[in-house]
Amino acid sequence: MPSDPQRGRLPFEPRKNNKKNNKKQAEKTAPIESTSKKKPKSTSRSSRQNSNLSAIPDVVSKRMGKRMAVFCGIPSVLGMSSLFIFYWLKIKEVVELPPYLALAVSFGFLGLGVLGLSYGLFSACWDEDRSGTLMGFDEFKLNLGRTKDAWKASKKANAD
Repeated sequence: MPSDPQRGRLPFEPRKNNKKNNKKQAEKTAPIESTSKKKPKSTSRSSRQNSNLSAIPDVVSKRMGKRMAVFCGIPSVLGMSSLFIFYWLKIKEVVELPPYLALAVSFGFLGLGVLGLSYGLFSACWDEDRSGTLMGFDEFKLNLGRTKDAWKASKKANAD
């Protein structure tokens, strides 16, 4: 399988739309009609290979999950705990703060948590062999670019 053109790309990277290669792929994956009356298999080898190409590898999904837990979890905990802190400040009469400030601060942290979900997903290295950097700034730029390219490719494919 070293000659497989799909082998060198990431599992969820968009495929290049090359008519010549598409014809060859169609010829390879075209079902061969047999004269025997055997029951067709429910899953063919080519469909399993295609599903493996589009699936996120387990290592990468665990890496994404860890990053999303950190980048979403910390702001979310701060957002929920800020309500308790503002309540404690109000009850103990340490400082008089307007109620809308508590709402704004907690919503701000919870909003950061939502953004942290996306950042955790995009900042993880999508390559199985590399773990990436600690904060993932370079991976974020690379993965966001890949996603934009995939969106453009899908729009172009739908327009054709």
